[in-house]
Amino acid sequence: MKKFYSFLACLVISAGMFAQEEAAPSPWKYDGSLGLNAAATGLVNWTAGGKNNMNGFVYAKLHFLYEKDAIAWETNFDTDFGLTWIDQKEDPFQKSSDNIKLATKFGWAFKENWYLTVSAGFQSQYALGRKYQDGYNDITSKWLAPSYTDISIGVDWKKSVNGCDFSIYLSPVAGRITTAYIGDKWNDIYTRESWLGDEVYALEYAKTAADKAKAQADYDKALADYETLGYAYFRDNHADLRSLLQEKYGTIGYDKTNGEKLYQNARAELGLSFKGGIAYTYNDFKLSTTLGLFTPYRSKGFNVKEKWEKANPGLNWADRDEIDRYFEYSSNNRYFGNFDVEWDVALGYQFLKCLQITFQTNLKYYPGTLIADKDGHYSERVQFKGVLGLGVGYSF
Repeated sequence: MKKFYSFLACLVISAGMFAQEEAAPSPWKYDGSLGLNAAATGLVNWTAGGKNNMNGFVYAKLHFLYEKDAIAWETNFDTDFGLTWIDQKEDPFQKSSDNIKLATKFGWAFKENWYLTVSAGFQSQYALGRKYQDGYNDITSKWLAPSYTDISIGVDWKKSVNGCDFSIYLSPVAGRITTAYIGDKWNDIYTRESWLGDEVYALEYAKTAADKAKAQADYDKALADYETLGYAYFRDNHADLRSLLQEKYGTIGYDKTNGEKLYQNARAELGLSFKGGIAYTYNDFKLSTTLGLFTPYRSKGFNVKEKWEKANPGLNWADRDEIDRYFEYSSNNRYFGNFDVEWDVALGYQFLKCLQITFQTNLKYYPGTLIADKDGHYSERVQFKGVLGLGVGYSF
């Protein structure tokens, strides 16, 4: 009997050792960070000034990697949303951050560190974006207005050195779809809101009976105009939200016979794409940065001003609306050599296992995207956002 038990024990140990030797490492790897940053300020008889406020910022950065034999599939998902509450009657809740970014690429290794790769990406936001100001807050963006969808085929180089991962991707066949899409129902709702916004604001904040009576009369007139004027009127006066955002994000086209604008929900382009990235981890410290460039394969196109003046004799181009005049050439902004630029940097340090300090920056520049300055003049401008946070976080 002792011999039997000894034989059985040897069999179990051998089977365990054999299974351990046969178990292959998982081809899946994943890492990332999740967190919530929050702050609050309370003031009582505070002579230096200020207002009670609270703000919160939630974020997630997830990275998945599948590697087996000559196949590599990598996916990154970055998202964040921030909201601020200010103790005031007008606009107490204000959005401070809103971002969705998904990128994935599937590659086949034809040489060490080199991959033939198919890549795809999507960028947009969750909620309405507004320009917070005195009076009515103009809508500046929303879900799918804008959004950027990229599909490309290219060559990817990846290498890891002392805990630092490098990647460079170049695609001569890259497609980008830019949308400024708003459905009919929501366009009607937001156009009405935009048209009546100043009158509603004046009515709500009128202090005297005379001010209230005047505000009511102005509102009644604006409402009557809204119900009688046609769609083209709102579009030409930049009150129609769909056309306003299409102009803002450059999805419009042009009629080559007369230079008039053609409104459309999306702009599709074929061009050249470059992406570079660095990810470094040392103990509880993480650094990641990515740079993306895209330029379309197209020439400058035709002179819109010249076409328009020939089709509209007696009218002066300089008298047109500033937004109209800005697009003097149909593609003076969207041609080969003018790059869409996206540069993201993220720093994170985790301490005491659950507390995390983070710093994130986002820099964007899109030729053809209109941004107004403080005086209301429209032009292409660099967009920048920086967020410094301390809060509860988890890295894995």
